Amino acid sequence: MDGRGESLGTSPGAAVLPRAQADARDPAVLSRLAVGLGQGPFALILLFVSPEADRAALETALDGGAFDTAPVIGCTTAGEIAGAGYGEGTVVAVGLPASTFAAEVLPIDLDRIDGQEAIGRMIRARAATADRHPGWEGEFAFLMVDGLSIREDALTAALGPGLGPVPLFGGSAGDGLRFGETFVLWAGRFRRNAAVLAMVRTACRVRVFSLDHLVPTDRRMVVTGADPSRRIVHRINAEPAAREYARLLGKDPAQLTAFTFAAHPVVVRIGGRHHVRAIQRMAPNGDLVFFSAIDEGLVLTLAEPVDMADHLDAALTALGQDRPPAAILACDCLLRRMEAQEKQRYGAVSRILAAHGVAGFSTYGEQWNSIHVNQTMTGVALWPPEGGGGP
Repeated sequence: MDGRGESLGTSPGAAVLPRAQADARDPAVLSRLAVGLGQGPFALILLFVSPEADRAALETALDGGAFDTAPVIGCTTAGEIAGAGYGEGTVVAVGLPASTFAAEVLPIDLDRIDGQEAIGRMIRARAATADRHPGWEGEFAFLMVDGLSIREDALTAALGPGLGPVPLFGGSAGDGLRFGETFVLWAGRFRRNAAVLAMVRTACRVRVFSLDHLVPTDRRMVVTGADPSRRIVHRINAEPAAREYARLLGKDPAQLTAFTFAAHPVVVRIGGRHHVRAIQRMAPNGDLVFFSAIDEGLVLTLAEPVDMADHLDAALTALGQDRPPAAILACDCLLRRMEAQEKQRYGAVSRILAAHGVAGFSTYGEQWNSIHVNQTMTGVALWPPEGGGGP
């Protein structure tokens, strides 16, 4: 990008889901994004913010009414998605027009997750949007969570009973490749140890999805020593964790890198399908630190990826059935971006994201209904209210 900001208003999905993108280091970034989104009015604006952005300056601009009276929520990222596909060092804004969307925003303090309270708030929020727009049938819940809180699993489990028929997707806030600090934005402030849930009703046709390009193998292992509270595995098959994982791959433990973990993930079977339990890093003592819940006795299966670009194109095309969606809002795991870079498929994947009108961000983990997962893309596909062709 050239630093001046870029309106994406001419993209195919702009009428359904307006979006804009600007350089995160531009002092006028929010002003440029407001111009790029257009007049609105908006039921909700989402901001996906590069960790390179000046968060204090963004808070000041939000205090100054950068988006008029529209509610704004967002998070920091491990990369952004919009326009030309993958991007870095930008801020992406996505607007939900009030003409076709209604939203209720529920902030969550991760220091005190009260499941019963959350369920009550979710039910009331859903009822409020239904009362305002009884003829709108599309619904989804969108969640953003502090990606270093280690609370995503507990949160999604607590929210699950309150969803009813409403599908949920979301992503964990990122910090590039630094893993230092991650933030969620609501009420004009970037906050740690927080989450924000948007209960959305729309006149658009919607389809919430989760996809990955991984195939389980016959190589299995059992976690025999772990610290679940910190997502750390000490021993696998009664051997030091990193050494045993490397042995199953035919590698030396010294060869293990973040790219190794992205290319050779492990999965667990839950509810009839496999879900990734991605490895974040190897600790100096040979422990393995995971991105999501782990416990002793858990059976892990090594998985191998198929070609990411081919799989992504086929999966996004299949969402459309008779007619492609006009726009897709998505949360895409950082590990997928890293694998695309390692296997020289980054450009191909980026072009596919652009071709399918995907906007969103790269995450430290994804949420899908009541489960926290990794190395997936979760999202919602949207079709215009009229004209058919939805799912």
